[in-house]
Amino acid sequence: MEQQNDKQQIVAVRKNGDGDIVELQLSSGQVVGYKEAQQMAKNDQIDNVNVFKGRDGDEHLRSNPDGRTDNNLDQLPTF
Repeated sequence: MEQQNDKQQIVAVRKNGDGDIVELQLSSGQVVGYKEAQQMAKNDQIDNVNVFKGRDGDEHLRSNPDGRTDNNLDQLPTF
């Protein structure tokens, strides 16, 4: 059930030494920084993710809840 649209998908992530996601690889092969990915999500350019304000007051990127854990950003392959 592949969606046919022009939105990018996040296919892999790069984490720093603390395990925080710092870069994301999109289905086009483009690599974007975390803040850029947040802006793209706000602009509805990336599929299946959203930006929310955490308890720490900062904005965070997360995959849309769908009952699956295998497509959560932390579970994606690294590059």
